[in-house]
Amino acid sequence: MLTRRRFGVSLVSLAGLSCAIGPEVLFAAGEGKDRLSVSQRRSLLAALAKEDENYDPAVGMLRARGTGGPGYHTTVKSGVVHSTRSALTYAAALLDSGEEARLQRAKDILRTVIALQDQNPQSKTYGIWSWYLEEPLAKMSPPDWNWADFCGVQLLAAWIGHHDRLGEELAGRVREAIQHAARSIERRNVQPGYTNIAVMGTYGTLVAAQEFGLEDLRDYARTRLRNLHAHTMAQGSFSEFNSPTYSVVLLAELSRMLLHVRVGEDRKFIRELHDLAWKHVATHFHAPTRQWAGPHSRCYETDLHKHRQTLAFLDAATGRKARLIEEDTLPLGLDAYRLPLECPPELVPLFCELPAPRQVVETFLGGKTPVIGTTWLHPRFTLGSVNRGHFWNQMRALLAYWGTPEKSTYLRVRFLHDDYDFCSALLFTAQHEGCGLATMVFATDHGDTHPGLDPLKNGVIEARDLRLRFELNGGSSTLEVVLPKSATEPVRIQDRGLTVRLHRIGDSFDGSRVRWELGESQPARFVDAVFHSGEKKRFDLKACREAFVSFALEILPPGESPAQAEPRLTTANGRASSEWKTARRTLRVETPVKPGPRGARNGEAVVAVTAG
Repeated sequence: MLTRRRFGVSLVSLAGLSCAIGPEVLFAAGEGKDRLSVSQRRSLLAALAKEDENYDPAVGMLRARGTGGPGYHTTVKSGVVHSTRSALTYAAALLDSGEEARLQRAKDILRTVIALQDQNPQSKTYGIWSWYLEEPLAKMSPPDWNWADFCGVQLLAAWIGHHDRLGEELAGRVREAIQHAARSIERRNVQPGYTNIAVMGTYGTLVAAQEFGLEDLRDYARTRLRNLHAHTMAQGSFSEFNSPTYSVVLLAELSRMLLHVRVGEDRKFIRELHDLAWKHVATHFHAPTRQWAGPHSRCYETDLHKHRQTLAFLDAATGRKARLIEEDTLPLGLDAYRLPLECPPELVPLFCELPAPRQVVETFLGGKTPVIGTTWLHPRFTLGSVNRGHFWNQMRALLAYWGTPEKSTYLRVRFLHDDYDFCSALLFTAQHEGCGLATMVFATDHGDTHPGLDPLKNGVIEARDLRLRFELNGGSSTLEVVLPKSATEPVRIQDRGLTVRLHRIGDSFDGSRVRWELGESQPARFVDAVFHSGEKKRFDLKACREAFVSFALEILPPGESPAQAEPRLTTANGRASSEWKTARRTLRVETPVKPGPRGARNGEAVVAVTAG
């Protein structure tokens, strides 16, 4: 098990791992230098070539197709949009190219985007930008204060490397915009639990203070860095845990800090955070599938193979020893190419091979109701879960992968409200190795599409469809899913010699059983526990007597037998208690079945893994 200061990795010594491919020098030697290596420049020019086609000279920004966003912040649903953040990233990259022909375009972009910043210190949105040229801050729902951090980082890249090429007038405007963004970050004062923005804002304020001699801002930023370090080390992990999206942002910003921060005492704190972050990433990487094993606190794309920039980021940081990307030129995008990406050498073998199974148990958040992740990495598959989770579309509370680096399949557990992930469905999971026992219940005061932006009103929702979904995706031609006729038998999933057994232990929705069914929408297949499907109805969760699904999942590689004991469920005194004696451990999950406040449900749930 895990202490709050460290996490356990069992069953294999990491020292015996090796990588066959020799190192390649990817980055300019020495911290604190901005000179690009040959490999970095190749990645830069490849990224610029792709974005050059999207440049819109009529407005001096990059054009893109609006997608509707994540369901919050922006109200733009479609059409052509021009992103402020993307434009500044492009401008900084244009300057890094060193080509005079690109200099004027970079200047045009900087003038356009700086003019879109709210520079009124009396304004509520002081120091930030809207997402798009087409949508002023006043029309956003709500504005995104993270844009001070994201845009400030790129303006600093333009300033540090190239302010002497911008001309006095424009360089002055860049300097002012950076300071407005930094003061906005200071005013907002994000706490250490908001990991990626806590780190990015620390960079923005610390380096702005360093560049412009702002002593009061320097004091603030250095205190913020030390608080971030103390919080993380005391907790033993990052609050935005094991995120394929934001762990990369975290590592990018810590690498950027090592590149630009000059004070040795500050660098010591940064280096310790940097190496800890790499430890978390490396120990959760599943080399046999080249997937980032769960659980994920925040994730935008479950299949890592579809996010080639992340694979390229990891490949660059390992000196290309893992060969996660085959091309000679890494697709690092318009920002990461300039960073001194460096995974600590002792962790590099974890990206190359997995010679034997190992389990990682890690406390992500401490306290009375700790959030603990369990990840089983087997040469044939990986299963990851978090003991207390929910179903925000960015969270992967229970997730499995299997297959090969060329073609892998994932199993993701979701709860859908009218076909969109429902945050107020909670999941409590006990896991040991390839076995997981879980119960899903409802909160009455959590979010609908987002954990904080759209909380349920008095526990009431309207829905035409509510279902717990076991989603299988990856397009394997050998995948077979069988829903048995008897409710006492498990659903059987077979693929490439692997067997997954899904035990339906018990369920209820206000006195009625839920309906289990199979579905398909290529390339995905589904096993669904359907709470409601049909006409739109009003559901008062506070008035609901009970609403839950308890299930167990076991993944069996070839030659391994299922657990001899079947999982059991008892319901009494308004609680569902499930227990499963597997070959090596006893798993137990107990939780109230009546919907209630999220904090109370987290506090009253019992999730345990015991010997015997």
